[in-house]
Amino acid sequence: MVSYVFVQHHLWFMHEVLILRLMDPAMRKLITTQDGSHSLFSETFGVSYHSKFGAIQETQHVFIDAALRFKAVIQRKIKILEVGFGTGLNAFMTLLEAHKRNLLVEYIAVEAFPITMEQVDTLNYTEKMGNDEEAAMFQQMHQCEWGTPVDLSDNFKFQKLKQQFEDIDHQNAFDIIYFDAFAPNAQPHLWEEPLLRAMYDALKPEGILTTYCAKGIVKRRLKSIGFEVEALPGPPGKREMTRALK
Repeated sequence: MVSYVFVQHHLWFMHEVLILRLMDPAMRKLITTQDGSHSLFSETFGVSYHSKFGAIQETQHVFIDAALRFKAVIQRKIKILEVGFGTGLNAFMTLLEAHKRNLLVEYIAVEAFPITMEQVDTLNYTEKMGNDEEAAMFQQMHQCEWGTPVDLSDNFKFQKLKQQFEDIDHQNAFDIIYFDAFAPNAQPHLWEEPLLRAMYDALKPEGILTTYCAKGIVKRRLKSIGFEVEALPGPPGKREMTRALK
């Protein structure tokens, strides 16, 4: 009979192996998506950071159009939590939109396993969008200290937190959550009720969460927590996405 101690040790060992793989830059490969914008492919989980049909297109559709512009209709000052900073594309496109619409955005991005500056330098987002000044802000997002707020511009205050998503414990703090964790088949625990409930608690009343994911079980969990859930048309290559209102 396998002992409890052996099982616990094995689970600990496998967890440590996973952590090492997540931290290893060699386990992330640069790819070009169909709209010409770059993404990274995680060999640890077998998934890409963005849709293969277009990284920029996906961010524009799921987070800028369905969340930021949706909120900007009724308010100029918006506080955003991003669950999964990754390549920084969502944050960069939000900064560009804040400049374009003269919004006042406070942006907090959470990431436990950041990419390297060498990987940042290979990404082509600043070539495809923005001017030289905004390109420098993209670099600053990745170079700034963790846990320290920085004013990247008059329109955009930025802070990144190096922590596990499960450790998010804000209460009634955000107008928008960009929920951009790896897909449920890759990291199922990030789509279960405990973390989704933490997202509900982190939102202000009338706050919204948007995600590319449209799985029925995820939408049912969101509803059971108290969200009003909308199934919206998805970005290129995807039939639906999800927007949830607190």
